[in-house]
Amino acid sequence: MWFIFGLAAIAATGVNLYLYSTGKDYKLAMAAGLSLTALTVAADYSMVADWVRAEDWSALSDVVPIMSIVLWILTVISILLNATPIFLEFKRKK
Repeated sequence: MWFIFGLAAIAATGVNLYLYSTGKDYKLAMAAGLSLTALTVAADYSMVADWVRAEDWSALSDVVPIMSIVLWILTVISILLNATPIFLEFKRKK
């Protein structure tokens, strides 16, 4: 499920940037991109919780350390990309 949410978040972020570049209202796409990013992280956390319940310690020790770093990096990138139109509008108004 996290993979589907992640792909949808990437698509929504692309739509956000496209709508901004064409001068259309991008705020709904921005909200969708950020919301889908949050759902991706929540779904991933749920998967890890399932591994803990199943006591699958090898999956946890193999995947979680790298996955944690990747999730942080991708979440920060998502926030920055989705907020870029707001920053550019603010800069243009000055």
